[in-house]
Amino acid sequence: MCGIVGHLGPQNSVDVVLEGLKRLEYRGYDSAGVSFISSDNNLKIYKKKGKIQNLIDELADKEIHARSSIGHTRWATHGGVTDNNAHPHVCEDMGIAMVHNGIIENAGELREFLIGEGVKFKSETDSETFLGLLIYNVKQGKEIKEAVIESFKKIEGFSAFVVLNKETSEIFSIKNGAPLVCGMNEVNSEVLVSSDPYALAGIANKIYFPEDQVLCHLSAGNANLLNFYELDGSKSTRYISKSQSMDHNPAEKGEFEHFMLKEIYEQPELIRSLTQFYFQGEGKESLEQAVDLPRTNLHVTACGTAYYAGLVIKDFFEQINRIPCRPEVASEFRYRDPILNKDDLALFISQSGETADTLAAQELCKKTGMKTLSIVNTEGSTLFRDCNVNLLIRAGMEIGVASTKAFTQQVLTGRTLSAVIANGGMDDNLKNSLATKYSLLAERIEELLERSDEIRTVAGEIYRKQGFFYTGRGVYFPIALEGALKLKEIAYVHAEGYAAGELKHGPIALIDEEKVNVALVGPELYEKTVSNIQEIKARKGIIVVVGPQGKKDLEEIADYYIPINFDGLEELSPLYINVVNQLLAYHIAKFLGTDIDKPRNLAKSVTVE
Repeated sequence: MCGIVGHLGPQNSVDVVLEGLKRLEYRGYDSAGVSFISSDNNLKIYKKKGKIQNLIDELADKEIHARSSIGHTRWATHGGVTDNNAHPHVCEDMGIAMVHNGIIENAGELREFLIGEGVKFKSETDSETFLGLLIYNVKQGKEIKEAVIESFKKIEGFSAFVVLNKETSEIFSIKNGAPLVCGMNEVNSEVLVSSDPYALAGIANKIYFPEDQVLCHLSAGNANLLNFYELDGSKSTRYISKSQSMDHNPAEKGEFEHFMLKEIYEQPELIRSLTQFYFQGEGKESLEQAVDLPRTNLHVTACGTAYYAGLVIKDFFEQINRIPCRPEVASEFRYRDPILNKDDLALFISQSGETADTLAAQELCKKTGMKTLSIVNTEGSTLFRDCNVNLLIRAGMEIGVASTKAFTQQVLTGRTLSAVIANGGMDDNLKNSLATKYSLLAERIEELLERSDEIRTVAGEIYRKQGFFYTGRGVYFPIALEGALKLKEIAYVHAEGYAAGELKHGPIALIDEEKVNVALVGPELYEKTVSNIQEIKARKGIIVVVGPQGKKDLEEIADYYIPINFDGLEELSPLYINVVNQLLAYHIAKFLGTDIDKPRNLAKSVTVE
């Protein structure tokens, strides 16, 4: 969740770190800070709550010439949103600064011990206990490298740490279950570390993904800019290296007011691109590998929007492949002692590939000997590296915190896998059949996007209402859940998703003239769904129907009717109807004046439990 950037090299390190942090703003944060070694060899620190711009303004009148720096954007867990709780945390006397991503689960116990040893704390954060351990170990006579290792050994929970040492201008980093990537540009003698490869794009021409419990040593003054060590101090080879080819130009909104709207509009072309990738491109090999995996039962595990994508994928595998499928919320999966067998297949869905709960579930399945498969957007992420087979969704960078295009690509990737398994492999007939249907979906979404003003008009009529119930039956139930989540995320209004037939089992007590029912109606279970809408109408609820075009009964029952053309889409129709939900949420949030791309309290990549 937190953004980390560290840099050593001939450029002004503070400028490099601030640029990296700005690139990671999309991840979500509530404060930012930077620490660096100044030209007169003093350890400096500046940190401010709020936006990165507040930090930049604080530095504006400072003359800074730094060759080493670390920076951080914090998403508060332990301790409120204050300047004091922001990172980095420093010990000026020892010339040590550190930043942290994750949660230290035994922070209370460590704090109590360290206070007893005379260590004084300046913040309410769990993160500062790692600095306390560093102080303690250095006072015990350990060199900084050994102090980092010994301190790390005491930490429980998923975390990543980056430490800047003034004495040698070196940076050390180490992780357990949290994202961390190193980069290097040998031509310019620059080395970097970050929680996200995007922060390194355009500077590092080679990137390294260290495994857990590998110490990374960045030192621009030595012949070897970057070294890796095991916890016993020996050299480590437990890392993956690859050339860096990511576009370093910051994402632009172009003609769109928000990244979220831009990403909604990107979906038709991304659908076509995914078709090319899996039918003619390098994705074919991954599909073939996935088909060969055992799959007596399928466990689908994810969080948030990715979990709702998993619910749609479940319908594909059970209805088309007749494979028993159990979707699980990742945060609950490993705590309920699930029944796992080696002949089952575990499927994990994540946009970032760094979601802590999903990674923990994947680790549990791997320990049981199960084969693991990911549907993921980020190549080289922790999930990507840890799974047996990976299916990339090819969504490109998603800047808006509320996921849109990634959901569509996740579901389509799952549908492609389902089809290939059902067919016993990929052949020309299947390619042509799927390509035709995917192309039709892209065309229909383009038609919906051309009607955005119509959906905006509906949003303008209902955005002041007190509550929203999204309902759907069968394959549209997951879309109701996802629609409600989008509205909650970016508009900050109460919204719930329900199976349409469930409202009468309790929630209908809340219905009155200030409540809106966004009723998702498909060709399937049509009459039953209309009957459920009638129940809401009879209690004076406001009805917004998204359903098949040319239906007089829908037009009569609805206060607002958004007709759409389902013909030919069949099992892909949930993706089609979901675009209406995305546009509706966007326009309601726009009317309410919220921060659509960076909603309060949310982070793009949730790397804590």
